[in-house]
Parts: sequence; C-alpha cells; structure tokens
Amino acid sequence: MITFALAVFFLIATPGPGVLSTAGVGAGYGFGKGLRYVAGLFLGTNIVALGVITGLAAIVLSVPVIRWVLMAASLLYLLYLAARIAFAGSKIAFIAATVAPGIGAGVLLQAINPKAYAVNTSLFTGFPYAPENLTYETITKLLIVNAIWIPIHLAWLWAGASLHRLNLSDSAQRKINYAMAASMLAVVALALISGLRAA
Repeated sequence: MITFALAVFFLIATPGPGVLSTAGVGAGYGFGKGLRYVAGLFLGTNIVALGVITGLAAIVLSVPVIRWVLMAASLLYLLYLAARIAFAGSKIAFIAATVAPGIGAGVLLQAINPKAYAVNTSLFTGFPYAPENLTYETITKLLIVNAIWIPIHLAWLWAGASLHRLNLSDSAQRKINYAMAASMLAVVALALISGLRAA
C-alpha cells in the first residue's frame, strides 16, 4: 500500500495538463476562482478512474481513431487554456479573459486528457496489495488517490495564486502568465512527440 501511495504521489505531482493548468488558473485568476476549476478537475479525475475501473475506458480507447480524437481534442483544449492563462492578466482588451475556467472546464480537461487515462490505468491495474479482495483494494485505492490528489492540486493552485496575490505590475503578471502558458505548450509538444512515436 505504501508503494502504491508513493506511485500516486509521483504520478500526480509531476507536471501535466491538470497541475500546470491549476497553477496557471491560480496565477491568472486567484485562489477562490481557481477552486471551481479544481473541483471540475476532481470530478473529471474520478470519472476517468471509474471508467478505468469498470473497463469502459479500455473498450473505448482500444479503437485507435478514438484515441487520436481524444489526443487531438486534449491538445486543442490545452492550447485554448494556455491562451486564456497567457492573456488573463493582460490589458489587451480583445483577448483578455475576464472569467476564470470553471467546473465544466476542469471536467472536460480530464475527460480528454490522455495522462489521466494512463495514470489511472497504471494505478488501478498495477500495484496489487490485496488480490484476495479486489473490492477492498479498489475502494482503498480510490481513497488513497483522492487523499493525495486533493492536497497536491490545492498546493499547485496556492502556488499560482500566491503569484497572483503579490499584486505585481501588469508587465510582471503578463510574464508569469506567459511562462505558465509556455509550460502548458511544452506539455502539448511532449504529448505530440509521444503520440507520433507510438503511432
């Protein structure tokens, strides 16, 4: 169980679309507004976990076309979020984002996020510690994942919001938002490279 908990920590804490967008939303809009987005990510993560546990995700993702459609949708959505974060603190009126991404945005990101499926598949199909009682193992794994997931995402949101609260100049805030967006673009690039290699 300890090995499983460590795996959860490292798989969730490493930068991916969820944590990077969480920090970006915090930096662009603040902690309070970011909580709605994190709530959506939480719901989406658990929907993906249930899809993996029931086998539905394996059936759906066994079709290569669906995998590519989800990958493309995920990358496009990450590009959209990156643009919203990049321009959240800017004064460029025609592209300024005044409304923070909410619950629906978080659910959507996780639903089309390939990392969410990969992480949940590895966690729920690997690391057996109670093979004689699969129900117990599955329930405790869900509890452990969520017990680790929540503080990690709140910490990323707090880190981003801390930058937001510093009341930096417009120029400094824009630079931070651009850096957050660039990090998300790096994830997009890595996902594209990984997807092309797997093809």
